[in-house]
Amino acid sequence: MSNLKKCHADEPLAVPLDGLPFDDKLHFVEEPVEIKDREVKRLKQIQIPLVKVRWNSKRGPEFTREREDQF
Repeated sequence: MSNLKKCHADEPLAVPLDGLPFDDKLHFVEEPVEIKDREVKRLKQIQIPLVKVRWNSKRGPEFTREREDQF
């Protein structure tokens, strides 16, 4: 008898997907939660405003630095 025949799925272990944000292709939608910090990066004569953003990410980094004009 194989191991697969011995395994039985438990009904209560199913995860409800109600309330989780998914787009039309079933990708999890990551949204910014808050801006934690602002700074200006200087490269020669160019100043680039950056913001430290906290995301509601389930995988990947929780905080990232993004350009303020692209955010």
